[in-house]
Amino acid sequence: MAGLRQNTSVETKHKLSNTLRNWLPILHSSLGDLSDAMAPFIESNPVVEIESGYEDDFEKRIPKKIISGQVSNSRTEQIEALTIQKKSLYEVLDEQIGKPLFPTPVSQEVAFFVVENLDENGYYEGDSESFCSKNGISIDEFEKIRLRFAHLEPVGIAAKDLAESFLFQLDSSDISDEAYPLCVEIIKDIQAIHNFSDKEHFSEVMRVLGTFKNPPAIEYQEESAHVVPDLMIFFNDENSIEIKLNDAYYPTIKIDSNYAVEHEFITQKIKEAKSLVDALDMRRATLYKVGLMIVEYQYEFFTGGQVMPLTLKTLADEFGHNPSTISRAIANKYIACDRGVFAMKEFFTTAIDEDVSNAAIKEFLVGLVKQESREKPLSDMKLLDLIQDKFKVKMVRRTIAKYRKQLNIAGSSERKKLYHLH
Repeated sequence: MAGLRQNTSVETKHKLSNTLRNWLPILHSSLGDLSDAMAPFIESNPVVEIESGYEDDFEKRIPKKIISGQVSNSRTEQIEALTIQKKSLYEVLDEQIGKPLFPTPVSQEVAFFVVENLDENGYYEGDSESFCSKNGISIDEFEKIRLRFAHLEPVGIAAKDLAESFLFQLDSSDISDEAYPLCVEIIKDIQAIHNFSDKEHFSEVMRVLGTFKNPPAIEYQEESAHVVPDLMIFFNDENSIEIKLNDAYYPTIKIDSNYAVEHEFITQKIKEAKSLVDALDMRRATLYKVGLMIVEYQYEFFTGGQVMPLTLKTLADEFGHNPSTISRAIANKYIACDRGVFAMKEFFTTAIDEDVSNAAIKEFLVGLVKQESREKPLSDMKLLDLIQDKFKVKMVRRTIAKYRKQLNIAGSSERKKLYHLH
């Protein structure tokens, strides 16, 4: 795969920096929104005309390898978790309402009522008292069921306010046991957050809070636009992997040469128009190189395996830029391959250690539970010990509980009861 890097043609670091600085909206926008991002530059420039490449049917432009590609591996759940599917927030929640969190008709009825009474940000705003009165249940019972939403995706959904949403997300975070109490205290008094700056573990709390979603439904608000992939990755007839830019969707820029170039204003506008063309070319070159690196580091995924550890810093070091710049470059960008359509950011996993991804740990956890004794299921502490010993990493029990809930695996005592039912 090393040969892939050598085949790409990338502009100089100076030109890349200039493009990012002057035309950041073009780099940051999705392919579907690219024409809109360029509109302000076009409207103020009389020598430029633009033709959108967005109107044609996307499927006609996808290589047949991608359209007809079939997934043939045992990691179906991982694929489904990563694939960009055009599902609404309500469809995603509906799929999670059932066992083990909502096993009874009453709990499911409460859950559906909560979902139906979410506002556009994902907060619960229903009339709980009227519902309880009508259905003959207590407010306490209702609240116990609603609080189970803390274990659903997206984390933080169905909270009553920002503080409660953050508490939901806190229990699914990677915060240490030592910093946890301070984080709870800060969340409950978030307006006075700087009063805690001299406390031990304050920096860790700030890091964790910075990862929380606000509002909890924000990712579904952002994903309402039509998805158009920037890159297509597939195996060709020679069974070698191929990377193609979705060039057909790029807008075409035409510079009118009929103007008198000796006029200073026109000369400046022609220069700006050429810079706009350069910006588009740099966008192509940047994303193509990102695609090459994703294939190199995630080759196992494209052949049926799992996503491996890959950080933004790795790409930033290759480009000679800050990770935040690369983060903007991959934002709102998608890749089409024979396993589905994926957001570029999905190929950058959270690495627990340099060579260990959370995806690998989750897969190992599933294997441990499948092989455990039905008489004595593994506790979270035992799972923690086995995982730390296997991967040589340092974790906390809360992280194991979080992964278990994400994988829809009940606690050890519940699993023991379930085993005895069979």
